[in-house]
Amino acid sequence: MRHKINLTVLALILMMSACNQKPENPQKAEETKTTDSTPTEAQIDFLGITDPNHLSAASKRALQWPTDLGNEWFIEFSQLQPLKGDLAYEEGVVRRDPSAMIKHDGKYYVWYSKSTGKTDGFAGDIENDKVFPWDRCDIWYATSEDGWTWKEEGMAVPRGEKGSYDDRSVFTVEIMEHDGMYYLCYQTVKSPYNVRVKNQVGLAWSNSPNGPWTKSEEPILSPADNGVWKGTEQNRFLVEKKGDFDSHKVHDPCIIPYKGKFYLYYKGEQMGEAITFGGRQIRHGVAIADNPKGPYVKSPYNPISNSGHEICVWPYNGGIASLITTDGPEKNTIQWAEDGINFEIMSVIPGVNAHAIGLNRTAEIEKEPTEILRWGLSHIYNSYDYQSIMRFESHRKTTHVAKGESN
Repeated sequence: MRHKINLTVLALILMMSACNQKPENPQKAEETKTTDSTPTEAQIDFLGITDPNHLSAASKRALQWPTDLGNEWFIEFSQLQPLKGDLAYEEGVVRRDPSAMIKHDGKYYVWYSKSTGKTDGFAGDIENDKVFPWDRCDIWYATSEDGWTWKEEGMAVPRGEKGSYDDRSVFTVEIMEHDGMYYLCYQTVKSPYNVRVKNQVGLAWSNSPNGPWTKSEEPILSPADNGVWKGTEQNRFLVEKKGDFDSHKVHDPCIIPYKGKFYLYYKGEQMGEAITFGGRQIRHGVAIADNPKGPYVKSPYNPISNSGHEICVWPYNGGIASLITTDGPEKNTIQWAEDGINFEIMSVIPGVNAHAIGLNRTAEIEKEPTEILRWGLSHIYNSYDYQSIMRFESHRKTTHVAKGESN
């Protein structure tokens, strides 16, 4: 009898404890409640659900979409168009990875990677050969009055002296204008350029877009140092430990002044890079500084994307928007983060034929979410050896009608 009483008391204690216990994460509990809720009549009608009591995985995902789902972020890209003047295709010359464009004294300015000669690859003498089209590059710049006809003005940032962190190549450049100063951030490689080399990010600054430019003595961003190569063979897929998402390379830097700080967005490549169901395992990260020259501290929330290739970011509506292309399960999407870090998908768009996009930073960015993508610059592979810079355009798509049909 006493045993039964003790069991009854224990059961009552457990019940009272359960009633008084609060959820560990009230927000998570609320999210779960929302997810499990019955669809509204409007949702059923809009999504075309046959039976709300039998929801497929796809319908459950659709019910988590924003309730104000619209098409203001949905765009299509047109075919690339050739430029005129000095940026027209030139046999034997590589011009690629255009920066964003700014305007100064009535002219557009753009910076880009430039090299000459064909690509030899890694099979020969890597000390003297050219292993990639972006190998043995310097950073050049050009100006234009109309965005079509360009005049090449000369070299802006050269490779460093032998033994420096940027002695092999400087490339994939971006421009930031802030408080009367101009900043170029770019990728760097130190010789020898083998398949296990770790790319870094450099910085140069000037009080004029025409230079002269002062280069940082040390890189402002480097790969994570927690991956472990397997053996000494020059094989970038052999690893004992992959490390962080950016353990091999930090690429495609772009600095955005944001909320009183400077956000350096970049592409990370991981040691032992895998192929997933979305293609190459490429993700983006961000490093933040109080000063344009750094020091830049990587966010603990990295990586901040599941996908992407070249960085293409712009401020909009108090947050940061990002065009995600080429690689990963979320490729060909436009995303937006209210805090510049936690990105959400705003639209899924058709394949993007523009690469290494150079945005028009003079655009009226608050007019529409994608106004800055109406036109800009891209590079194109004329062949594997030679690339040139072209112009892209995009347009919003708001209807889908047949020929002769009224909207």
